[in-house]
Amino acid sequence: MAMNYNAKEEDGHHNSSGSGPGGTVKSRKPDNTAFKQQRLPAWQPILTAGTVLPAFFVIGIIFIPIGIGILVTSNNIREFEIDYTGIEPDSPCHKCLNATLSGATCYCTINFTLDYAFESTVFMYYGLSNFYQNHRRYVKSRDDSQLNGDKSSLTNPSKECEPYRTSDNKPIAPCGAIANSMFNDSLTLYNLSNGREKIELKKNGIAWWTDKNVKFRNPTGNTSDLQDIFKDTTKPINWQKPVYQLDPQDPSNNGFVNEDFIVWMRTAALPTFRKLYRLIEKKDATYPALPPGNYSLEIEYNYPVISFDGRKRMILSTISWMGGKNPFLGIAYITVGSICFFLGVVLLIIHHKYGNRNTSADIPN
Repeated sequence: MAMNYNAKEEDGHHNSSGSGPGGTVKSRKPDNTAFKQQRLPAWQPILTAGTVLPAFFVIGIIFIPIGIGILVTSNNIREFEIDYTGIEPDSPCHKCLNATLSGATCYCTINFTLDYAFESTVFMYYGLSNFYQNHRRYVKSRDDSQLNGDKSSLTNPSKECEPYRTSDNKPIAPCGAIANSMFNDSLTLYNLSNGREKIELKKNGIAWWTDKNVKFRNPTGNTSDLQDIFKDTTKPINWQKPVYQLDPQDPSNNGFVNEDFIVWMRTAALPTFRKLYRLIEKKDATYPALPPGNYSLEIEYNYPVISFDGRKRMILSTISWMGGKNPFLGIAYITVGSICFFLGVVLLIIHHKYGNRNTSADIPN
């Protein structure tokens, strides 16, 4: 009764703490519902050897084959990589290492051999190392409204773009550090085994559909001429040409909707990354996209990396149902499954040896 009296007294104290409109008394007492009074039914599993041991073995039996399948699939993906930074003195691109620091364009050629065929569509990537696109100030240095075609942001970019917001008293389009550091090397591939045949590199379809059609848009105006639309702006400081000349041959791939630009603007999470550059599609169902043989990679070396101790790579890769080459996922599945299976065996031995032991103490008479 004392407990009930105290509860009522406390409830009365709460009720007298304030009153609402019309003299209604406020109360902090929760409603008398199953949810607020924590009377909902609950299930609490009881962990026993009969439930834990089968769980360990089931996880091991399921995870290990999945991991083996993923690892085998990843290893079957064809991948070829060339580092063309030019750090080594014997590299054909060594002459270009310091030339880019002065703003000059340098050309170099690297010959290589493919020992195996790339049967399906080949994805051509460029890779950068020691480039921290995930830096907080770097990631914020952009104006999404400007990239979405907003006219007011075109002539008055966001202050987040500083110090790449204006140049020569004109707004920069596109503004910000991300756009200013856009990768601008040009890569061309030739098949030397076929009379120096130029490999067709497809530049459309390399960006995400949502980026190309939703997130990035060119400003609209009274004319369809992009040069006239961007006439009151200037190019980023490190760019060699303005945004409306990124692809003059294809109006649907020019300006803010240029797919090379869109791919670059999607920042990477790690300092070593690769971004899709081109696609090499099969011309014939019976002929591989890249047959084995001798090839030549011609590089227009524009992008400087020596200032931040970076490296540049060209990667040729096929894909599978799980994407690109990534052995980590398969190794992770195998590791987790093996640990669970091993723990299941250890716990089974312990349970068999000590589970039926009489733990009750013998009390002497």
